[in-house]
Amino acid sequence: MKEMLKILLPKIIPDKITYKCIPHEGKQDLEKSIPRKLKAFPKPTKFIILRDKDSGDCLKIKQQLLQLCQKANRPDTLIRIPCHELESWFLGDLVAVEKGLKIKSGKLARLQEKAKYRNPDNIGSPKQELRKIAPNYQPITGSRAIAKHLDPGSNNSKSFQVFIQGLKQIINQLQANMNK
Repeated sequence: MKEMLKILLPKIIPDKITYKCIPHEGKQDLEKSIPRKLKAFPKPTKFIILRDKDSGDCLKIKQQLLQLCQKANRPDTLIRIPCHELESWFLGDLVAVEKGLKIKSGKLARLQEKAKYRNPDNIGSPKQELRKIAPNYQPITGSRAIAKHLDPGSNNSKSFQVFIQGLKQIINQLQANMNK
């Protein structure tokens, strides 16, 4: 996820806004570190927490993370859960997958019209699905390559769109505060 964000975020976040991606060693490391990290940064720092749903209940996961943020006195933290895995976001933009992985046929882009790929958040194992249609996909190098071509305004993944909308709201808030 960090590798994808390092490429995607500069496309969306204006240069005058600084940000930092803090990766974690799995879900438990993330959850354990939330209160400490949220308290360590001064306000008006804004936080976005991204965590894969995997096989968990999206609403329960989000509620647990929100409780951790509230304990750290940061209830305004934006929490987003890519359903099920980051690869759902890639399956939502098969043109980006095709370009990023240098698949020439145009076959992947045409798959986007199929019902399965119109709502990729419903695919149970997106990483396996992506490897099925793009066997050369590798998580780290593939994330970097695909992220270069992701179009924030054109992605069939609802969870991707919700993430982008939340990010843009935070950007608008920060810019409004800068202009005061």
